[in-house]
Amino acid sequence: MNTFLKECWTSIVATVVLCIVVSGLYPVLIWGLGELLFPHQANGSLVERNGQLVGSELLAQGFSGDKYFQPRPSAAGVGYDTLNSGGTNLGPTSQKLMDSIKSAVEAYRKENGLPAEALVPVDAVTSSGSGLDPHISIRNADLQISRVAKERGLTEDAVRAEVAKATEGPLLGFIGGDPGVNVLRLNLALDALAPKEAPLANKP
Repeated sequence: MNTFLKECWTSIVATVVLCIVVSGLYPVLIWGLGELLFPHQANGSLVERNGQLVGSELLAQGFSGDKYFQPRPSAAGVGYDTLNSGGTNLGPTSQKLMDSIKSAVEAYRKENGLPAEALVPVDAVTSSGSGLDPHISIRNADLQISRVAKERGLTEDAVRAEVAKATEGPLLGFIGGDPGVNVLRLNLALDALAPKEAPLANKP
C-alpha cells in the first residue's frame, strides 16, 4: 500500500512539475527570447506604411490594378482570407481544376501581353496549400515586369532592381525551396519609388 501511495505521489509531483515547465516556463522563455532577438518576426512580421498597418510579410493579399505585381492565386475563403486558409482540395485529375488552370493561363498571358505559346509559371495559375503564400517565383515576377513598368512610367531596369531587392532565398541558405519574391514588399517599394522616377520616365 505504501509503495502504491508513494508512486501516486511521485506521479502527481512529476505531472505538476512538467505542467509548470512545459506549459509555463518554456513558453515564457521562448516568447522572451523571440521578443529580445527577433522582435519583428515574433510580432508577425507586420508591415506599416505612413504609420498604418498594411499587412504582413508572411501573408499574401490581393492587389488591384495593372501597376501592381500580382500574388499567387488564392483559394482561402473568397481569396486571401486569413481566417479560412486552405487550398482548392482538387486532385490532379479534376476537370474543374484543369478548366480553372486553363482559364488562368489565358488570363495571365493577356494581362501581361504574352504570346499564345508562352509558357506560364505554375505558381501564376495555381494556389498554394494555404492560399496565403506571400511569394511568387522569380520567373513569375520577370514576366510581370514589362506590364508594371509601363503602367508606372518606369524603366524595366528600375523595376527589375526592386524585384531583386524583394527576392528572398532559403533560410540559412539551405532551408526551404527556391528563392521567391515577396509581393507585398515589392509593391510597397514600387509605390515609394514611382513618384520620384515617373516624371523622369515620361520626359520626351
